[in-house]
Amino acid sequence: VQLQASGGGLVQAGGSLRLSCAASGRTFSSYHMGWFRQAPGKERELVATISRSTVTTYYADSVKDRFTISRDNAKNTVYLQMNRLKPEDTAVYYCAADPIRVTRTAHYWGQGTDVTVSS
Repeated sequence: VQLQASGGGLVQAGGSLRLSCAASGRTFSSYHMGWFRQAPGKERELVATISRSTVTTYYADSVKDRFTISRDNAKNTVYLQMNRLKPEDTAVYYCAADPIRVTRTAHYWGQGTDVTVSS
């Protein structure tokens, strides 16, 4: 499966962005999906995941209650709605897909989209 992330940009603290990740190739609904981020000089960290059926979601503590992950299996797209953004959310955001579980060793990765939050 090929993943294409988009939606990043520059936003002021307190603002919102919605990231999208469009998938092509094999059956999108067969994959658990997730978003990771990597800030300069830091390790890549897991932000959120969503199960194939959309029933189960996971959020890192740092984004809980501010970010929402969702997916539209009919459009082969996963989203990350980011609200009340903070400067520490600045990072390159990557979407990932895996048939078993989304971790740092996920099978498929998108190219990344830059998010910059100014104070």
